[in-house]
Amino acid sequence: MTNHKKTEKQEKVQHTVCMDCSSYSTYCYRCDDFVVNDTKLGLVQKVREHLQNLENSAFTSDRHRKRKLLENSSLNSKLLKVNGSTTALCATGLRNLGNTCFMNAILQSLSNIQQFCCYFKELPAVELRNGKTAGRRTYHTRSQGDNNVSLVEEFRKTLCALWQGSQTAFSPESLFYVVWKIMPNFRGYQQQDAHEFMRYLLDHLHLELQGGFNGVSRSVILQENSNLSGSNKCCINGASTVVTAIFGGILQNEVNCLICGTESRKFDPFLDLSLDIPSQFRNKRTKNQEGGPMCTLRDCLRSFTDLEELDETELYMCHKCKKKQKSTKKFWIQKLPKVLCLHLKRFHWTAYLRNKVDTYVEFPLRGLDMKCYLLEPENSGPESCLYDLVAVVVHHGSGVGSGHYTAYAAHEGRWFHFNDSTVTLTDEETVGKAKAYILFYVERQAKPGAEKL
Repeated sequence: MTNHKKTEKQEKVQHTVCMDCSSYSTYCYRCDDFVVNDTKLGLVQKVREHLQNLENSAFTSDRHRKRKLLENSSLNSKLLKVNGSTTALCATGLRNLGNTCFMNAILQSLSNIQQFCCYFKELPAVELRNGKTAGRRTYHTRSQGDNNVSLVEEFRKTLCALWQGSQTAFSPESLFYVVWKIMPNFRGYQQQDAHEFMRYLLDHLHLELQGGFNGVSRSVILQENSNLSGSNKCCINGASTVVTAIFGGILQNEVNCLICGTESRKFDPFLDLSLDIPSQFRNKRTKNQEGGPMCTLRDCLRSFTDLEELDETELYMCHKCKKKQKSTKKFWIQKLPKVLCLHLKRFHWTAYLRNKVDTYVEFPLRGLDMKCYLLEPENSGPESCLYDLVAVVVHHGSGVGSGHYTAYAAHEGRWFHFNDSTVTLTDEETVGKAKAYILFYVERQAKPGAEKL
């Protein structure tokens, strides 16, 4: 429809009124089109704008109402009834960024190891940039260099967000991008091994804490913390950090030549112990399954520390015999860590693929006694060898490249189940039935006055 002003030369016109909308228009024979009166067009435009504003106002009001309902439902979901009284659930979930459940399960477990978590939360924030870009938010991209990222800083931010209670779920995007930068094995969105990720994470945290950031060493804070000093330190690849002070232990590897009897001893630091599930228990898949004995964590520890004869592919080079000989090997624990991390080896390579051992392994929730595995048990205190469970990582599924990871963790006397962004309260019985993949045990603190005389 043409819209123009009438001219003196305008030819014969015909006035018409629409029977549907009652709008007034004139047909121009020269233009061969209808002409809408300017005044009428302005009124119609104003009516349309008014209707659009009403529609937008209603949409905005509805959106605010839905947001308020979601906030109220989120708040209600974070309220728990404990002993008849309502308490706030301060735990926060972690959003899955695309098969990142392996990372979420490890982060939730580490966040519930109080001494380890508190150390990072008390660290000062690190300024990654100077000059004109100082104070601005850092966006980590693949094009940035490794010097522009700090794993310690993003790890600290994530731990601080997990127990604030201000949100139901936190997105660890910045931490995941830093992981991509410094750990190439974990780039992409395919499923990864949670134990492998934990080892890489602890190793890189340890290395960054050793060197500090922006020229300031963070080991100074460790030296000032009396709870993590002295005999609690275990040096791995250089100076001690909070990683080695809490997770670090020492193994004695004892090898004996079966020909001449020469004994060789070697001390190896460790951050976790990887335990085989004995072959005689591999068909016991559930706790209540009948037939045959049940595999326990003590069976796995005994298999790890028992005397073992090395096979033909692992012949020991005897310095006395001057050649490789058959030998035996035995592990002793020379020093126990403050947090004992036990990894059950559930994935094994076959000729073509990696299979999962789905055996249920019974484990104690409190009072794990490690005294019988020590090299010198007589030198340990009565409480120093007892450990209580604080977190469990579970793999659900059939293979390492598939399935799903969740975690159970204890916080202030209550057990929680962390399933990515969902956090639910659970009980000890449910935790005890889990098919554990990684177990985190915390050293039991000696009671006052119970020291050895």
